[in-house]
Amino acid sequence: MIVRMTLACAAVLCFSWAVSAQQNNRIVVEKAADLPRFTYKVDGKLDDIVLDDAKFAAFAREYHRDVDATLAQYDIADKATLRQLVNSLAQLDWLAGRNDDALARLEQVRGLQEKPADKLLSGLQMRAFIGAQQAGGRHSPAYATDAGKRIGVALEAMPFDVVQNEVRELKAGSEIMSEALALGYVRDVLQPVVTRSGSLSSDLAPALINARYRTVAVLPLKAALISTYSEYLARHTVAKTDIWAARDVELAAGAGYVPVVIAVWDSGTDVALFRDRLVRGPGDAPAVIAYDRYSNPATGELMPLPDAMKPRVKTMMNRAKGFSDLQSNIDSPEASEIKQYLSMLKPGEYKSAIEELRAGGVYLHGTHVAGIALAGNPYARLVVGRIEFGYTLMPDPCPSKELLERNAKAAMAYVDFFRKNSVRVVNMSWGGSIKGVEKELEVCGMGANADERKRLAREYFDMERDGLVKAFASAPGILFVASAGNDNADATFEEFIPSGIVLPNLLTVGAVDLAGDEASFTSYGPTVKVHANGYQVDSVVPGGQRIAESGTSMSSPQVTNLAAKLLTVNPSLTPLQLIDIIVRTADRTPDGRRVLVNPKKALAAIAASPKSS
Repeated sequence: MIVRMTLACAAVLCFSWAVSAQQNNRIVVEKAADLPRFTYKVDGKLDDIVLDDAKFAAFAREYHRDVDATLAQYDIADKATLRQLVNSLAQLDWLAGRNDDALARLEQVRGLQEKPADKLLSGLQMRAFIGAQQAGGRHSPAYATDAGKRIGVALEAMPFDVVQNEVRELKAGSEIMSEALALGYVRDVLQPVVTRSGSLSSDLAPALINARYRTVAVLPLKAALISTYSEYLARHTVAKTDIWAARDVELAAGAGYVPVVIAVWDSGTDVALFRDRLVRGPGDAPAVIAYDRYSNPATGELMPLPDAMKPRVKTMMNRAKGFSDLQSNIDSPEASEIKQYLSMLKPGEYKSAIEELRAGGVYLHGTHVAGIALAGNPYARLVVGRIEFGYTLMPDPCPSKELLERNAKAAMAYVDFFRKNSVRVVNMSWGGSIKGVEKELEVCGMGANADERKRLAREYFDMERDGLVKAFASAPGILFVASAGNDNADATFEEFIPSGIVLPNLLTVGAVDLAGDEASFTSYGPTVKVHANGYQVDSVVPGGQRIAESGTSMSSPQVTNLAAKLLTVNPSLTPLQLIDIIVRTADRTPDGRRVLVNPKKALAAIAASPKSS
């Protein structure tokens, strides 16, 4: 599958928007794929462009010109896209010494922010950099200290309960910073593209700006940033109130409920951890269907690891825990180890380090999700649908028509298997997008130019999407639960799959934290109907260790869990009825952005007595 980890609006609004755009002679952009593409000729090493002032300035002028033209000529309603474009201009302005222009851009970005914490923290670091620079110059001895103090002062004026998660993440990012991390993607992924084609598209070019900004602006202030965020968090230690414990419902064993079958369609599951919860097939073997990354039939309940990684599984799990602990500001041996490991990476170590970290994340993913989906329901039974996600920096395999044809057949095979095993709910904590396909085509050296890649990406993506839609629609009695995505973007505008698909038996879930505040990473949009906890959710990983993980991947199995409990109590419920109950009993927040699932209210809304099929 191409999985790596049109705006809906009322007719009157759409009409008025289009008329306005026409009056201004601007082209309306309704999908991310409609944005213009630009190509930048590149000679030599990208390192030189990132690190050499004159070479970067030449590239920056071209990119700045193209973004300015895009903003002038296109009517882009999607705020996430506008944030990305304007923020890139702010970075370029600051890097070029145009501080007033950069500050004006930062105000534009703040006005485009949609989440409370993002509005407060928007532009925090760059504003402090500019203030410190204006006070004493970027190369003054007091510059780093002054910038840190300005960040600290700004943070003290913010409500801790709103920004605490994001500040912890800022601290974690500061602690692992290194030149190898800042430039690794440029060196190991983008440089081969340039070496082969002599150019870079506007889809990949922003990585150069980010690398330059992190290397020139952020990395020299690493110590000051760590100190600022650490001191701030030490002064503010009040934990968020857990809203989920009071909403949770555990079904008692022996109450006479009917078992319900769920499927975790993911990277694989350590079935040894759920021995008494498995659906079994011929020979008492666990019910498992698996396809490899090339969409060929495969075997095994867990993702196969390369021989070199097999002895390192424990280290991989510990590093996953360490990274999670860093994000939570938890001082643990694992956090200390991963911090030391990443911050001391040498340039030649980036590829192997990142690929091993990615492999570890994929390896544990399905088991972690399964633990969440099964929690508190002794009647839930598990079917495993294993996908082999890619984890390498370079795509493997590259997109092709043949691969997508196999993907469509595999999607139908998964759903047929689920249906034959009486699955009622399927969890899908994965996704992809058309822009992701287009970027892979470029990295793989496919397509003669940007227009050709655009055409191929549309063809391939539509095959993938249509195959999923056909498979989901073939099983109207199964509820498919999808995670919204971790791109802080509109799932519909970006054409995410499966989260952007509209079907009567598909429910998309966004992520919030322990207190119900919107997670910084969660995607959103008209298809996202409910939200559940996706921040530092504790569950089991292969081998039995418990780790807290964050992501919309952790929020969707909470809803799968709820749907399974509803079916346990009342097996006659249809997917439409399940969605209605889950959405109707959820709590809508005053800002209108979050619809927090409420398992207790949902179960109370149906006849809570033992049912028989």
